[in-house]
Order: sequence, then C-alpha cells, then structure tokens
Amino acid sequence: MLAVLFSGALGLHSLAKKACLFIIPSLLTEICCAPSGLIFYFDNNGYSRGEFFVIYELMYLISMIYLAVSLIIVGRRFRNRDLLTIIMVVVVLLGGIIPMTFYKINVTYVSIGISACLCYIYYNDLIQQDTKEQLVANQIKLSYMQAHIISGLSNLIENRDTETGEHVARTGRYVKTLAEDAAKDGVYTDIIDEHFIELLYSLAPLHDVGKIVVSDRILKKQGKLTPEEFEEIKKHASAGGQVVRQILEGITDEEYNAFASDIAMYHHEKWNGSGYHEQLSGKDIPLAARIMAIADVYDALTSERCYKKAIPPEEAFRIIQEGAGTHFDPELVEVFMRHRNEFIL
Repeated sequence: MLAVLFSGALGLHSLAKKACLFIIPSLLTEICCAPSGLIFYFDNNGYSRGEFFVIYELMYLISMIYLAVSLIIVGRRFRNRDLLTIIMVVVVLLGGIIPMTFYKINVTYVSIGISACLCYIYYNDLIQQDTKEQLVANQIKLSYMQAHIISGLSNLIENRDTETGEHVARTGRYVKTLAEDAAKDGVYTDIIDEHFIELLYSLAPLHDVGKIVVSDRILKKQGKLTPEEFEEIKKHASAGGQVVRQILEGITDEEYNAFASDIAMYHHEKWNGSGYHEQLSGKDIPLAARIMAIADVYDALTSERCYKKAIPPEEAFRIIQEGAGTHFDPELVEVFMRHRNEFIL
C-alpha cells in the first residue's frame, strides 16, 4: 500500500490504479486465512509458516515485482538520480531476491526495503524540484535586472538627445521586423532563430550607448560636422562596445554580453570594409550588426534631425538599395526591399 501511494505521488497513476485492485484480494485473503493459521500463526516458538504459506509468498512476490517495475520506471523518468539512489536500488533488489530464493527469507522485508527506496527517490525528487524552482526564480530576477539595465542605458541616451531616444525605439522595431522577414525568406536561417530575434530586439536599444562620450556641442550641432568632429563621433562605436561589456560583465552570460557588444561596436562597419571602427568587411561583420546597420540608416534617412530634414521612405529605399554590396549586406538588402511596406507601416 505504501508503494502504491508513493508510485502515485511520483506520477505513475496508471500503475498505481492497477496495483490498488490487487490490494483488495490480498487484504481479504489475510483476514480470512490468518485466524485459521493456514498461512501463518504464532505459537510459543514465535512466528511460523502455515500449510498454505505459499499463497502469502505468491502475493508478496507479485507485490515485489510491482515495486521493482515502479523503481525501474521512476528511475528512467527521473534521470537526475544521484549515485546513492542507484546503489540503494541494486542492493535492495539483489539483497532481497537472493535470500528469498535460496534461504526462504520473508519477502515482507524485501518489500519494505524497496518501499524505502521509493521514499528516498520521492524525497530526492522534491529537493530537485525545489532547486529547479529556485533556479527559475533567480533567472527571472536576472532577466528583470537585464531589462532594467538596458532601459536605464537607453533612457540615458534619450535624456541627452530626444531625437536619438525616438530613434532607439524605432530601430528596435525595425531590426526585429527585418530579422523575422529574413527568417521567413530563408536567409541566414542557420543563425536567425527565435532566440536570436529576441536578443536582437532586446539589445538593439544599446547600439548608440557610446554617444555618452561625445560632447553635446558635437552631438547637437546644427549643420555639417567638420572632419575633426566626425572623428569624435566615430569614437562612439568602440566606446559603446566597451561600455556595454563593463556594465553587463558579471551580470549576464557571455553570449548576451558579446551580442550586445557586437551591436554597439560594429553597426557602422560596411560590407566593403570602409566603415568604422575596425574596417571589418563582408560576413566578418557580426550578423546582428549588419541588420542593425540597415535599420539605423533607414531611420536616420527618414527622420528629421537638427542638421537635416527627413526624406521620403521611397528615397531612403533607393539609397539603401544602391548601398547593397558596398555599405550593406546584399542579401539583407534584398529582404528589406521585398518587405518595404512593413517598414513604411
């Protein structure tokens, strides 16, 4: 009965229900036969086996088989069993079957031993479930922390330059749309999956975080930048990668940290190697940064800035298409052009 209860608690409901049917005839047999001494009796010598003790042995043998099957099923279902559990199962099975077979030891003790194993497995699984729940809770807290850090950095940019803040929000939507469209079109599907898109969308707001090192005089200048001022602006790419790594180090895993750093550091690289700050070219530029580059330029072209007027979307599409293979990844530009209406909307 104890084994049936624990089997049910461990999720073996079908097996437990079948075993319950065996409990009733077993209990009735004991009630009917025990007083007559046919199965067992007590005398001055203590406990003795009756003439039909074989009935008792048969019932306990069936019970033990049931328990052994339960242990095997539970062991396969819960793979994270420790070594002690495995040793307990082996010892109880061997230590019970051999004495019962060759020395006629009462199988009751074997059943109790196997039930103890089930109890231990159940207890062990409860501990694992508690540990798992704690890990999930910690992961949720970490995710919230990451989101707040990204939000804080994005707000820092927006507070310095309202236009850049709105730019951050729009480009986040653009990169997600472009990545989803690329996946639908079968482009870079070896890299782009749901996890990639989720990281890209959540980390895109950090692409311009390096602008915190650029002075307001240059950042908000109304008019064309001088070559010296443009060199200062270019520093925001490398600075952004460093800022992201320093802030996220120890808080996020390396994949998350590297992904954020790649976006901030390489979104101004160009397909032909003429970009900044490392003059990477082609597919040496991280895919996330190549997607970010298209979204960044499209929004810059179609938005009004302190130094220029916005241009119509169709004109921006023409400029980006002309930049395919020189400024931008040509495959991504094809995706962008096929789904241009989504970006207009």
